[in-house]
Amino acid sequence: MATLVQPAFPYVDVVIDTSALVPVAQRATGVVAVVGNAVGTAAAPAGTPLEVSEHISVMALFASGTTQNTLTGSLDLVLAQDPRPSKVYGVRTGTDDDYAGALAGLEAADDVTFVCLANEASIGTATSGGTAATGLTALREHVQTMSAAGQKRMAVAMIDPAIAKSPAYVADVLGDVDGLKSDDGRMILVAARGATTDPTSATPPVADAAAAVMGAVAGYTPSTSVVLKQVRGFTMPVTGQYTPAEITGLAGAGVIPLVDPALIPGTGLYLADGGTFSADAARNYVDVVRVLDDLEFRLRAGLIGAIGDSRITKAGLTSVRVRVEGILGPLQLSAVIDDFTVVVPLLAILSLPESARSAADDAQIVQARQTRQVTVLVSVTYGPAVHRLNVTLAPKF
Repeated sequence: MATLVQPAFPYVDVVIDTSALVPVAQRATGVVAVVGNAVGTAAAPAGTPLEVSEHISVMALFASGTTQNTLTGSLDLVLAQDPRPSKVYGVRTGTDDDYAGALAGLEAADDVTFVCLANEASIGTATSGGTAATGLTALREHVQTMSAAGQKRMAVAMIDPAIAKSPAYVADVLGDVDGLKSDDGRMILVAARGATTDPTSATPPVADAAAAVMGAVAGYTPSTSVVLKQVRGFTMPVTGQYTPAEITGLAGAGVIPLVDPALIPGTGLYLADGGTFSADAARNYVDVVRVLDDLEFRLRAGLIGAIGDSRITKAGLTSVRVRVEGILGPLQLSAVIDDFTVVVPLLAILSLPESARSAADDAQIVQARQTRQVTVLVSVTYGPAVHRLNVTLAPKF
């Protein structure tokens, strides 16, 4: 017998939709990788990023027995920072200077945000035909290529700490490293003359200032300025420390000198400035580049759910605008950004009655629906940290 009336039982029918419980992709902002030479019979295969978390794992993967090498020393310096990065990778080169091959092994590691070469200060040469780049030039090419492909990362390099003090020191070293300048703020270049991990030694070993600085910078949130942040794990002799003229000369060119300021109690090394070694004046501070990278990832990860679901209607584009506001709102509340506005030009047109739309308005709607592309304009106001205070002292009787 056919059912004439829909039965009321079970009275309340509940369907569980878990789509709203799917987490938004998150990218840790302090993931670093150190690429370098590990002599001997290291357990780690060449060109393979392997995570380390303490000295024991560093030695187990990248050392032969208890003998330290270039890569293990640099990894230890990264791990010595406080706060430390959220994740640390080590990558062993196949041969002593095969940085290009080892860096290629990092291309699929999409969580990496900082890269350095272990205790490397040679400028190297650029890629030419079938010949791979070498030295720090290979590092610069790597971060620029990966960032352009969507995996945003920065490189930290150092001016050779062994270069002796001289009247023309600043001009000489800036001339040497000019080729490392990045077009888009991807290079951080530090200077730590005479840096050593053992000042009591007859021949003090050169400290990897780049690895230590990378670990120190990555330990902070992207919007934190790196100015006067402490770097641990090595020292600089008083005779090698920079004069005021050298500090301003290096910092003015985008190099970050390490200093031991008398205004900070105790003894320690601090980043004297926060600039990038960049040819782009809009990306001349480390925190600016990091915040832009973080905002880009958050927007891409937060809006991916709108692709294929949000429709090109008033209601659909309103939901897109609300998504963007939901991404940026928490950043404003936490003072990462000062203010923001979200404009969807097509939404303004769709909000008009059809009788009030012009022929140009209708054409924009048709084009958007045919190509299935919608433009969203996001304006963000960033309030950076103070780097310099100009105080006027006016004594009087």
